[in-house]
Amino acid sequence: MTIRLPAEWEEQDGILLAWPHEESDWMPYLDVVEPVYFELVRRICEFERVLILAPDRKSLLGRLKDAGVCLEKVTVLEIPVNDTWTRDFGPITILENDRPVLLDFGFHGWGLKFPADRDNQVNRQLHHAGAFDANPLRTPGLILEGGSIESDGRGTLLTTAECLLNPNRNPHMNRKEIEEQLSLRLGADHFLWLENGYLAGDDTDSHIDTLVRLAPEDTLLYVTCEDGEDEHFEALKTMREELEAFRTREGKPFRLIPLPWPSARHDEEGQRLPATFANFLVINGAVLAPVYGDPRDEEALEAIGEAFPDRDIIGVDCSALILQHGSLHCVTMQLPKGVLK
Repeated sequence: MTIRLPAEWEEQDGILLAWPHEESDWMPYLDVVEPVYFELVRRICEFERVLILAPDRKSLLGRLKDAGVCLEKVTVLEIPVNDTWTRDFGPITILENDRPVLLDFGFHGWGLKFPADRDNQVNRQLHHAGAFDANPLRTPGLILEGGSIESDGRGTLLTTAECLLNPNRNPHMNRKEIEEQLSLRLGADHFLWLENGYLAGDDTDSHIDTLVRLAPEDTLLYVTCEDGEDEHFEALKTMREELEAFRTREGKPFRLIPLPWPSARHDEEGQRLPATFANFLVINGAVLAPVYGDPRDEEALEAIGEAFPDRDIIGVDCSALILQHGSLHCVTMQLPKGVLK
């Protein structure tokens, strides 16, 4: 039996979103964050379908229609969520002998930092509702968030030691045991462990999708900081040295494309917000990339376009998303071809 975790740039059926609502941490920011979601849905629907979790199906469909969204490509289900980070509680889809199997890894609010009781039930409720057609759903019994891993679709898995080896995730397992589980569950056989790199204001314990992303043709897109006075300078310099030492499964160096460093953003209390250009989403025919009204937005879009020359590169203003310490990739989860009903 062959098991494979597809790359994000492989063909998809759709994207899973959870709508921000009044009982979530988005309550104080609904007026600025909902326009981001409307824009995301509009953009995704140009290329594929969208599955949305929301408190009120009828109301949201009406608002989406008013916003010019093609409702033929939208499904809204009334499934309760704590928050909107579907990247981390949504299903991770593998291909087992080329057939989709959805994995319901445990989610506990990034090490019990935030309530996650509803989020942790979403995948089972989606499966019960028939959203995944006849595809099976399995619960591996392992804490794992989608934002903590990157796959090239050929057995290479990129992750960070700060997250996967953190005692607040799977404290009963060491690195070797975690690799064994990920080999068994995801078909991974070539592990790239990043030991350095972080973003101030990040709640996830250094998710890889905020720092370094895999792209086709053995390419790595990575955040870089050129400001020697910035608190991130040394850690990201050392991270780059790690990336230069990484080798593909064929023993060759990766092609490295740097992403620029956006200007520092802070919340009302002066806490730094984790703005990153690495948190982009690859969809059919396009890449949706976070921008922040920053002088280096265009430079970031050009770098992403270098890695994905055959796709439209579309900037989406995610200034509101970082108010809750995430960005575009964090609020989305791709559903590969064959998953949706």
